[in-house]
Amino acid sequence: MAGELDKSLLNEHKEKHFTAGEVVRDIIIGVSDGLTVPFALAAGLSGANASSAVILTAGVAEVAAGAISMGLGGYLAAKSEADHYMRELKREQEEIIAVPDTEAAEVADILADYGILPHEYTPVVNALRKNPKAWLDFMMKFELGLEKPDPKRAFQSAFTIAIAYIVGGLVPLMPYMFIPTVTKAVLASVVLTLMALLIFGYAKGHFTGNRPFKSAFETALIGALASAAAFGMAKAIQG
Repeated sequence: MAGELDKSLLNEHKEKHFTAGEVVRDIIIGVSDGLTVPFALAAGLSGANASSAVILTAGVAEVAAGAISMGLGGYLAAKSEADHYMRELKREQEEIIAVPDTEAAEVADILADYGILPHEYTPVVNALRKNPKAWLDFMMKFELGLEKPDPKRAFQSAFTIAIAYIVGGLVPLMPYMFIPTVTKAVLASVVLTLMALLIFGYAKGHFTGNRPFKSAFETALIGALASAAAFGMAKAIQG
């Protein structure tokens, strides 16, 4: 009866938590770099008095190379995380078999840290010892703080970061596609990219729980400083 009541309460109460954190993180990584790096490159080449065609060609090449590099980095990071989880899973599994009493004591210690008394956690420890799979899952989550990664995570991360980088990278290059005069194209690129950085920064702050307006300002400031530095260095080298 109590079990049915608990299920009824769970069905009535649906918690609205944001659960797409990893995807959002990948999008943030891809778009932030995609907006900033090609923007700085285009500004630098503009400062070196390159033509719009040259800037566009170099920019597209950079976006392609950057998307591949960033996507590969995302794949390797996710793959390393999955490999680390499997190594720790195997080690923990061996320890449960080899030294079960020690592992059971670790379970008790973890529960005690939550303020649970010995007479309360002893039945839990005994129940876990009878269920090796649940015991292993418990140790991975609460002792090591590791969550089982999605097997598709590496490919999804690579794809998401690469596409996000391309989307972000094309924004500062768009004016050079339509405006042949470099001085006008670079001004249009600055305005368009700063607007995109402000919008992206605001959205990033909203989804990550930070103050959206502060995030928007910081994101736009970083992009502006990067492009200004590239433009200034190119002008200085040109003399």
